[in-house]
Amino acid sequence: MTRRVVFNQKGGVGKTTLLCNLAAIAAARGKRTLVIDLDAQCNASQYLLSSDNRQAEAGSADFFESTLSRARTGSNLADYITPSPFENLSVMAAHPDLEELRIKLEAKHKIYKLKQSLARLHDYDAIFIDTPPALNFYSQSALIAAERCLVPFDCDDFARQALYSLFDNIHEIQDDHNPDLVIDGIVVNQFQARAKLPERMLAELKAEGHPLIETRITSSIKVRESHDASIPLIHYAPSHKVTQQLIALYERLD
Repeated sequence: MTRRVVFNQKGGVGKTTLLCNLAAIAAARGKRTLVIDLDAQCNASQYLLSSDNRQAEAGSADFFESTLSRARTGSNLADYITPSPFENLSVMAAHPDLEELRIKLEAKHKIYKLKQSLARLHDYDAIFIDTPPALNFYSQSALIAAERCLVPFDCDDFARQALYSLFDNIHEIQDDHNPDLVIDGIVVNQFQARAKLPERMLAELKAEGHPLIETRITSSIKVRESHDASIPLIHYAPSHKVTQQLIALYERLD
């Protein structure tokens, strides 16, 4: 079982889109796949469950709330998972209550609960963990629980500056909590091939020694259409160039 988190502290870099589409590709290839949504905005949950208005009876907020009660410390993480409309793909859905729970979870130091519960979960071949665009309790829990971390980047100067603190934070978590965590690398998302700035910025990052992944994901209205339909690209537009780029990225990571 592979546990991967897609993480960036900066919002707007396409983190959730990448994660959901990579998970959908894994599921389409026959892997029993789980997406864990830890973002109170619930975008991954809406993307993967809303095409047939599927409702999650329980999810990540319920799981973490159960960890606050001694009476329910034996709760099985599988109890909080909802099958998606797509074969082999399930979701532990998020809820806005995650934000309210965060302070209680931090106060009781529940940072290892996700990792411990995933260690007892044997029903999946691939797990993808979506996080908030911030280094908080949920993203730290995900980085501690994961084996691999993929960093999306959108060739913006603000995103570039954020990369330096991002890698510092990931390395600190490796040192203090999860020495087995491997950084897959930086994947360029929403890439504009004809613009000069992205190529110059990527050349500078490469010269600085950052782990850039050669596969790049370009911009397309088809991605937004996929969001609107709540259907991942592998099902919505399987032959589209962005879908093929995502497949190439998946194969590089797999």
